Amino acid sequence: MDQHEQVNEAVAGLSADRLKGRQSVRATFKLPLPVIELLSIAADQLGLKQKSLFDQLVEDRQILEQLALRASSYRPVQAQRQQKTYVVSRNSLLALDHVAKVHRLPRDLLVEISIQRLVPVLSAEQEKQRHRRCILGDLELWLVQGQGLLEESRRMLGDEDPTVRRMAAVVGQLRADAEALAEQVEQGRVLEKYL
Repeated sequence: MDQHEQVNEAVAGLSADRLKGRQSVRATFKLPLPVIELLSIAADQLGLKQKSLFDQLVEDRQILEQLALRASSYRPVQAQRQQKTYVVSRNSLLALDHVAKVHRLPRDLLVEISIQRLVPVLSAEQEKQRHRRCILGDLELWLVQGQGLLEESRRMLGDEDPTVRRMAAVVGQLRADAEALAEQVEQGRVLEKYL
């Protein structure tokens, strides 16, 4: 296949409607504060923009259909509700509107159920955060031991010895890695308070 055929094939899947469906629109929902926080924390911890995460949660009509079928057994979060405006793709909003209308559900309820799907994801991230904390503690202990060994090596061999210089580089790298992990643990601290 030559380059011209590849370009034609790539363009063939495009249409004005498809391109417009990816267009961003604003939509306002009335959601419980914990649900709003859940989406925000999940986006931060996963390194995603809220718009991208929101779209991933609601753009698939088949998944929305499954959620709508289970809506009768869902217990909405009992908390104060607040209006929240999100930037979403037109396709996501159309999918939400369609499924909510077909199943005669409030759109806000469908959004709430969709966002609640993030709870197991954040639970798994919380577990990773606990492991990171333990690893950081072990790494800091290892750093103290490495620093002690480096000092002892300096006394025995002198600062200019190649072995001491190599050990100093290893301890320096270990210190940098411990600081980086400490930052990551600090960023994940918000997870420890949630759920």
